Amino acid sequence: MPDLLIELFSEEIPARMQARARADLQKLVTDGLVEAGLTYASAGAFSTPRRLTLTVEGLAAESPTTREERKGPRTDAPEKALEGFLRSTGLTRDQLEARDDKKGQVWFATITKPGRPAAQIVAEVLETTIRNFPWPKSMRWGSGSLRWVRPLHTIICLLSDETGASIVPLTIDGITAGDQTRGHRFMSPDSLTVTGFDDYAAKLRRAHVMLDGEERAAEIRQQADNLAFARGWQIVRDDALLTEVAGIVEWPVPLMGVIEDRFLDLPPEVLQTSMKEHQKFFSARNPKTGRIEGFVTVANIATPDDGATILAGNQKVLAARLSDALFFYDNDLREAKSGMETWADGLKSVTFHNKLGSQADRIARIAALAREIAPLVGADPDQAAEAARLAKLDLRSEMVGEFPELQGIMGRYYALAAGQPEEIANAARDHYSPLGPSDDVPTAPVSVAVALADKLDTLTGFWAIDEKPTGSKDPFALRRAALGVIRLVLGNGTKFDLRKRLTVAEATEPSDGPAQRDALALSAEQAADLLAFLHDRLKVHLRDQGIRHDIIDAVLAQPGNDDLLQVTNRATALNAMLQSEDGQNLTQGLKRAGNILAQAEEKDGVEYSFGAEEKFAETDEERALFTALDTAEPAIRNAMAQEDFPAAMTAIAALRAPIDAFFEAVQVNAENQILRRNRLNLLSRIREAGRQIADFTRIEG
Repeated sequence: MPDLLIELFSEEIPARMQARARADLQKLVTDGLVEAGLTYASAGAFSTPRRLTLTVEGLAAESPTTREERKGPRTDAPEKALEGFLRSTGLTRDQLEARDDKKGQVWFATITKPGRPAAQIVAEVLETTIRNFPWPKSMRWGSGSLRWVRPLHTIICLLSDETGASIVPLTIDGITAGDQTRGHRFMSPDSLTVTGFDDYAAKLRRAHVMLDGEERAAEIRQQADNLAFARGWQIVRDDALLTEVAGIVEWPVPLMGVIEDRFLDLPPEVLQTSMKEHQKFFSARNPKTGRIEGFVTVANIATPDDGATILAGNQKVLAARLSDALFFYDNDLREAKSGMETWADGLKSVTFHNKLGSQADRIARIAALAREIAPLVGADPDQAAEAARLAKLDLRSEMVGEFPELQGIMGRYYALAAGQPEEIANAARDHYSPLGPSDDVPTAPVSVAVALADKLDTLTGFWAIDEKPTGSKDPFALRRAALGVIRLVLGNGTKFDLRKRLTVAEATEPSDGPAQRDALALSAEQAADLLAFLHDRLKVHLRDQGIRHDIIDAVLAQPGNDDLLQVTNRATALNAMLQSEDGQNLTQGLKRAGNILAQAEEKDGVEYSFGAEEKFAETDEERALFTALDTAEPAIRNAMAQEDFPAAMTAIAALRAPIDAFFEAVQVNAENQILRRNRLNLLSRIREAGRQIADFTRIEG
């Protein structure tokens, strides 16, 4: 069975596109081969800045011959029907066979497709793949019609086995497949003739090309760590940058540089961001000082002077970049020390949304809401309001104008420069968090108050103007804001009436006229809709924690579902109980009681909830159930009042055996109407005991 080697050699492929391109090349080619009848043992894709490579091992030498029977029209059908059938099969009338069928004789066609050699199939599949490759962006060049991410120069398409290698005949837009590639652009630019994947990979390495991107990344990491260790430094981990740099070089040569002393007082985040965004440098931190004092740049060539010239050039460019950053920072510090009033005034002319006013309007709303929330999270209301007023002022700073990703981070530095206490300064940094499911959750009370206020204002604002997410579209990141609210509440054990907080804007005095109040005042219907949206996000979050959707629905169906912490604690305790055999059996008993009651109430047109009397009990099982309920009901009630949900689960779980025994021994719908009514009222007590915890009818299984 032959092996297949494909290389598509081009001008530089952007690093951000390489991973997807590798996956697309492997899927498109292997799917095409399988669809055409060729099997294979394994496949792997690789990329460097100038090539996409695919190796397929154990490929079938040819596709199998196939035979297909196809039923056609009746033999006495109109001529046009027969002609259409013949066209679809590619056969003639004399190649058809008449067979008896239920309604008479019918034409049958046997279509034989002979197997084809692998080379023919590979050529077709590869040409289709290249011509329809799903690059995010592509281009044409010269006079041809082919589109590729950058001009495509050569194609390798080889089939090799123990007898040797053969080139698959293929020409695409003037590019004929061959068996030659090139090594490193500068260090080994000559052509290389290859005979298969192993030969190809070995010759590329000798020609200063590491084919495997993961190997290049590991080499960069190891050499950078070694360079930093020699100076007593540590490389700041950045996996995204590592992957990007590995996609820029074919022969990585890390070089260590030192940041000039005049730049060392810049915040480490500024140094790290500037070097990463502008020059793809890795930052090196001195653990003794905590400062970013060096960097690692990765050259794509080994030079006789061990990279000294490259490093000197990089140092000059870095100095220019950091000089700009230092200029911005000094200007920003002067503004911060003067009170940041210019920035505050500037935000009045920055529109947040044309229906929700300016950024200054939004800050005023967040400050008022943070003051309301502060006591609930243990924060000082005045500090929370002040932190909210300062948190977004850095949006007008020169540094954030240059590096938007530093918003909040720079706000902390400027608040400290303005003489604000740590709690307020930290809130500027933390109030955007959490930004995603893996982001850290703020825990400092002032930070939590401002972060919650920020996200709740976003949600209530866009709900008020009916700009809600639809399908996969969420242009204002409202799902992320909702998840942020949930993680802040759960992560800090925060309890409050969420429905009330969603409409708190109605009591907030606007800073600039009634339009602002009208924009954020949610009606009861809007608040309910937003709460349902938060519930949907909560369900997704809790499912990721291993809690079933039906259990969450059973808890959300009960009163108090606007307290996300209580809902989560209830669902967690219920989930734990239902994993036990007693919990599963109890659920069946509760559901059975509810179903019998619902049927009887619908049939009789009355509600059985007026109290059962033990004096009408005829069996020991009935009396045992009365006793068990007398014990369980107050225990459940007290545990729920104290929000001791595990205790509530323990109390209701004690009903499992009495309920099972009752249904085993007692006929609820007895002929005696007094007994029947009493037993239905007893079932009502069971139903109400369960309803204190959850709507058990929603639990599946």
